[in-house]
Amino acid sequence: MREFNVTGICVKNKHYMVDTSEKLAKIKFLVDKGYYFAINRARQYGKTTTLYLLSELLSPEYLCIKISFEGLGNESFESTEAFCDAFLSLIQNALPILPNDNGRSVFQGYGSEWYDKTVIDYKLLSRHITKMCRSRRVVLMVDEVDTISNNQVFLHFLDMLRDKYQVYIANGEDTFHTVILTGVQDIRNIKQKSITQGAYELKSNERIYNSPWNIAVDFDVDMSFNAREISTMLVEYEKDYNTGMDISAISQEIYNYTRGYPFLVSRLCQHIEKNLDKNWTLEGIQEAVKIVLAENNTLFDDIYKNLGNYQDLYNLLYGLIISGVRYTYNIGNPSINFGMMYGLLMNIGGSVAVSNKIFELIISNYFISRNETEHGKKITGVLMEDVVNGGKFDMEGCLRKFAEHYYEMFTEKDISFLERHGRLLFLTYLKPLINGTGFYYIEAQTRSQRRMDIILDYNKEQFIIELKLWHGENYKEKAYKQLLDYMESKNAKVGYLLTFNFNKNSEKVRGAKWIDCEGKRIFDVVI
Repeated sequence: MREFNVTGICVKNKHYMVDTSEKLAKIKFLVDKGYYFAINRARQYGKTTTLYLLSELLSPEYLCIKISFEGLGNESFESTEAFCDAFLSLIQNALPILPNDNGRSVFQGYGSEWYDKTVIDYKLLSRHITKMCRSRRVVLMVDEVDTISNNQVFLHFLDMLRDKYQVYIANGEDTFHTVILTGVQDIRNIKQKSITQGAYELKSNERIYNSPWNIAVDFDVDMSFNAREISTMLVEYEKDYNTGMDISAISQEIYNYTRGYPFLVSRLCQHIEKNLDKNWTLEGIQEAVKIVLAENNTLFDDIYKNLGNYQDLYNLLYGLIISGVRYTYNIGNPSINFGMMYGLLMNIGGSVAVSNKIFELIISNYFISRNETEHGKKITGVLMEDVVNGGKFDMEGCLRKFAEHYYEMFTEKDISFLERHGRLLFLTYLKPLINGTGFYYIEAQTRSQRRMDIILDYNKEQFIIELKLWHGENYKEKAYKQLLDYMESKNAKVGYLLTFNFNKNSEKVRGAKWIDCEGKRIFDVVI
């Protein structure tokens, strides 16, 4: 029986897989045109599986050679001679003898033809490639180039491929029909980065901006899964198990949390299948999200490392998630570029947003933990029993107790801290009260300057809380209108508004009250 897979290549007869035929057709179009290109996507984004499926699709028309330098020792990159030997050995191993309909071998001896121990430099390798590609349409796929992309020997290899491609365009000399590189980082910029890091030495008359991969066309195929594509995987699952799930609703909800990030899609399904007794409901998805948030997988580990190592990225995400700052999308901004490369950010209508709700949750939880250990400032003394009665969450009581303890703990001398971290303080207060039963997420699509919408799901109830900074009574009316509009979009009758007022004489407007407005109710708290 097939299963959901989050490690290694997905295989059709072993794993439940999204139908990516439309994406593959777009990639095949690039191959048919003879383009060279790179598939740069974040970790665990299905790059390796895509190459495997693409190779299957192309094999009737092309000879596909799929290799990876991952796992090769450093000695393979110590010299040009060592690299040529390793490269040709990889190709030899990638071309097994395959029987045809007549019992003979399609590529009898072809793999061994590729390996030639007399090829010891790039000039000889170039001639050898021309010889082996003569009268054949050969597609070279190199996976996981990040592992050696800053190696000088490898970059000179790319230089050779680029030069051969240009000669091919000019006079038709045989070479690879298409070369596809996959990795996280954009290989077109790797040379400049390597020079900056001291890993690459320029040859005489070589320019720093002469990219070894400037011949590549843009790869603009969306490799995330939309809700319809996710449903194709669940249709196959439903054929085997007949759970009666609402495939359309479940697919959409999985997309809502993951934004189609391949690893996250499969991980949620895997938990529902293995750990939640096949609970294919909206509540089951929420339970699966809780499990995912509590685990430390390799994808999340990379996110934590990047947050710890890159302060500019940390500050950008903090402003985006915690402070409600609106950042204009500009890929030239190094922090935005880095966040996009690692799949953390996306462009929504010209503004930067976190790419999915699960990433927002784990990053905000990371900020909460850092706040507790670094600043030591959090509101304590409130227990879950104080705000949970009969399995129901008392949001009014929760906000009243937050305000009560807030006044006890903080004075005017703390204003500079609160102006930056006040919202994080509320999340730090809220998290242990809902831990294990509910969870919150921050609505990225509605975030704007000085605004932060928090959605709390607790035991099939949903609460909408808007956090704002005080900017006068006139601004307050605008806040009501914004919250009402958002409540309308969520079909909610009740909403909650928490406003931080750091102005002098703020005690004049402090307090908590219910407001009836346009047939809806808002619990308004100013602290």
